[in-house]
Amino acid sequence: MNNGYLTYDIAPHVEAFSTERNAELPYHAVQANQVHGCKIREVTDALVSREELKGVDALVTNVVGIAISVRTADCIPILLYDPVHRAIAAVHAGWRGTLQRISTKTIEVMHELYGTSACDLKAVIGPGIGPDSYQIGFEVADAFQKAGFPMEKILEDHGEITSESQNSMSGGLHLDLWLTNRLLLEEAGVCKENIHVAGICTYLNNDRFFSARREGVKCGRTINVIKMV
Repeated sequence: MNNGYLTYDIAPHVEAFSTERNAELPYHAVQANQVHGCKIREVTDALVSREELKGVDALVTNVVGIAISVRTADCIPILLYDPVHRAIAAVHAGWRGTLQRISTKTIEVMHELYGTSACDLKAVIGPGIGPDSYQIGFEVADAFQKAGFPMEKILEDHGEITSESQNSMSGGLHLDLWLTNRLLLEEAGVCKENIHVAGICTYLNNDRFFSARREGVKCGRTINVIKMV
């Protein structure tokens, strides 16, 4: 694949990638009208529209040749592949979706529809805002604590927020969405060695990927795609 795409070597006969800034999709990919929720839909028609997928934040399919995707600009994209039952998923996990454990629920849907076992899954956690840049408020931290997340692992206090640290995102509470989603996958039964974390912070790599926190919510979006061929 040409420059302009971050590609993932998940498995033979699977194409998976994230578009970099201003790159065009090499082919059509199904996209949902995401709302930071945890609704999951199966895709069996490559021509289904975004309007028909309103309120959906994760897509699954077992149809070879259908590319499914999620749009991100700091949120965490998760791509899943079941090599045993030949099924895939694309998951949009911002802090709200992560809080609602959307990746866990997607795996449950794959099990119900295709017989997927979590231990067989290959997973990619793509570019998203990193822990050094993801400054959050006390209310978000409190929501994760009340939901039973291991705060000692996923949250760090970077000290007092000053005018300087506010601009650089260096102070205050910082949430590690990469690790949080990795832990959710492991908790669901995905093997550690089958989880690839890109480790690319969209906020710090604004020249390659869109960042809503840096650019504003009306910025462009990275398209994170997976397809069986």
